[in-house]
Amino acid sequence: MPFSPNNLSEFHNDVFQDTILGQLCGTQTRFRDRYLILRMLGRGGFGVTFLAQDTHLPGQQFCVIKQLCPRVSEQRAMETARRRFKREAKILATLGSHSQIPMLLDYFVVDNDFYLVQEYIKGATLARLVRRQGPQPEPIVKRLLRETLLLLDYVHRQGVIHRDIKPQNIILAQDRRLVLIDFGAVKAELSQLSDSSVKGMTTHFVGTVGFAPPEQFSLRPVYASDIYALGVTCLYLLTGKAPLDFKSNPRTGELYWQDRVDVSKRFAKILSQMLRPAVRDRYQTIEEIFPEFKITSPHLDLADCMNAQPTKRSPAATLESSTQTRRPSALSRKADAIRDWNARRTSDQPSQSPWSRGSKRLLRSSG
Repeated sequence: MPFSPNNLSEFHNDVFQDTILGQLCGTQTRFRDRYLILRMLGRGGFGVTFLAQDTHLPGQQFCVIKQLCPRVSEQRAMETARRRFKREAKILATLGSHSQIPMLLDYFVVDNDFYLVQEYIKGATLARLVRRQGPQPEPIVKRLLRETLLLLDYVHRQGVIHRDIKPQNIILAQDRRLVLIDFGAVKAELSQLSDSSVKGMTTHFVGTVGFAPPEQFSLRPVYASDIYALGVTCLYLLTGKAPLDFKSNPRTGELYWQDRVDVSKRFAKILSQMLRPAVRDRYQTIEEIFPEFKITSPHLDLADCMNAQPTKRSPAATLESSTQTRRPSALSRKADAIRDWNARRTSDQPSQSPWSRGSKRLLRSSG
């Protein structure tokens, strides 16, 4: 939720006093002679986020500036932090090539604070939509889940664990895209540094209490950790209740949610496996959940985009063509390989877009 400098609680007032972005907020002074800082969007344990305008771009486009404040003062630790920040920023830049992840526009270090400049997504978080409209029915939640699964599958295929899946970090954009924000990768890397060279490096929990599974508190997040958090997100969408509002087993940590949620047996079974406290009992990958929704893995459809027709040849024709014509491109060979693999397995048809029906209800008050 945006916060105006003219109406602040003491909790937020220190941000405007102690940070460069806070001091510039609402003034005409440009950060780095480029960015007009308009308002604060939020804060967390690792920094603050502001809405800004990039005055160097045509139309002075809006953007989001995240100021990460690692607790690092020693020069050697700072050099390590810079390397890690640069490495993780490049990963975010790669992820930002996806239409449902904000594009990374720039990153830099100023006075030992780390900054990410990202695309601004106009819309409303799922948390805000639930606060406005109340709990959502099962069909809507299942459509939201389907699209988020496809998006998270892409993230995991890039070797990235989000670490902080929750309704506040999923935006329903005005063009009906679901957009995933606030990746914990950079924060996780910077949190591993300590001010003390005697004690060496320390590691801190990255995530949100209630949404993060037990192994994440033990500082061992895996892909299945995001699946658990996505399951808790579904509970929030269905009930409007925060995870800490549910009772839990004090020994295992298992949430008691079944009596608070009215869903079909099939959907309840899916949620139950997503929400298993023990990693070994949970879905291990996003792709394991696809059959439950009759979703075909997206990479199977890549072949249809790579070349128009399969390059099927008889053995004789293949031998002849290898000596008389150019070999098929690597792209064509990969397309054929995917088609051949897909032909050998039984798969369901891809499901409809989750926004083909029902999205207007969610968007009605998100503007």
